[in-house]
Amino acid sequence: MNHKIEKQFYAIGISYKNADLATRGKFNLNQTLINNLLIEASAHSIKELLVLSTCNRTEIYGVVKNSSELLNLLCKYSSGSIETFKNLGYILKNEEAYSHLFRVGTGLDSQILGDFEIIGQIKKSFYLSKNKNITNTNIERLINSVIQASKRIKTETNISTGATSLSFASVQYIIKNIEGISEKKILLFGTGKIGRNTCENLIKHTKNDHIVLINRTKEKAEKVAIKFNVKVKDHGSLPSEISNSDILIVATSAQKPTVEKELIFNSKPLLILDLSMPSNVDVNVKELKNVSLINLDELSQMTDETLRKRKKHIPKAEHIIEEVKNEFVQWIHNRQFAPTIKAFKEKLVFQQKIQLNSKLKKSTNFLNSNDISYNMIDKLTGQFASYIKDNPEKANETISVIKNVFKLDIKGYE
Repeated sequence: MNHKIEKQFYAIGISYKNADLATRGKFNLNQTLINNLLIEASAHSIKELLVLSTCNRTEIYGVVKNSSELLNLLCKYSSGSIETFKNLGYILKNEEAYSHLFRVGTGLDSQILGDFEIIGQIKKSFYLSKNKNITNTNIERLINSVIQASKRIKTETNISTGATSLSFASVQYIIKNIEGISEKKILLFGTGKIGRNTCENLIKHTKNDHIVLINRTKEKAEKVAIKFNVKVKDHGSLPSEISNSDILIVATSAQKPTVEKELIFNSKPLLILDLSMPSNVDVNVKELKNVSLINLDELSQMTDETLRKRKKHIPKAEHIIEEVKNEFVQWIHNRQFAPTIKAFKEKLVFQQKIQLNSKLKKSTNFLNSNDISYNMIDKLTGQFASYIKDNPEKANETISVIKNVFKLDIKGYE
């Protein structure tokens, strides 16, 4: 006998909790790779999929028959291997997967506690999937619920008090470790989101007017420069600008290192902060005696009083997550019975038409009878739906009875 394998909601991923920076870099997916992954998933009839790839984690959420479908996609489009994933990754299913996404989206699972930039990344991931027609009502409701929880935590707790994003952490490190920061020459290489945020934090917290921007596409750097009133140099001048700098911040999005020791000719001390994922500064720069290299993981470990204060608000945040998550889970639970209710209603309508048609010639109040019977059908199906919602422990039994008594085939109603 063939048993139909039901699809389940899975979350698979690898994050800072188990994998170091180099390993996470292998599983990292850029925009092009994510697009290609979504296209292939859609071609394989996967109808719900979300890909999240940040400096802290790479995760895929999807409704599939087996988690291996998601793992194969991840390893095909990244440089990570299945063997490495099995040693360091995680696979979550259904409610555990929902819970994980809520914690990720509200900053409770972030490497820097309460980093709310992640919710924007989740929104972006969802809209990318939606544009590829690989979302439906279920996953949209889930993402909206996560957004709702994130907003409530921001407004109902103080866990977001003080800035502790990656860009802020990097600037705080510079301030704490470099004397006379306002007079130092700072070169920012890469003007994506992290680069822009870092530039803004530099302007806001260092009072430094010796900041230079370089980006492979100069026009993008010029847009940022106009906003913050800083200088822009051509990509070709990168080596000379590094030589002139006291601090180099790398926030590029290349898949391979963009800064190696061969580019560095400094005789004075140079602090390099690599904010890229995967790492865009080759570790061979450490061979230079005057160079200090700080990466993402090292920045994230530097906690301060702000983070200690935030931890006090975790219980309240978790309570909010449970409230919103339970509402979503109940909605999903009730939604699975909708096809049977629809099929039941259609069965009643079909029987109604047979009965009314047989009496059409005899009845002078056919139209009135038609309206009355439709109202009765709506009321009856509504009562079944309400009973299932109010008695979740009896829902499966009730649905089974309806299917068997009325011989319902729910294909086409799902």
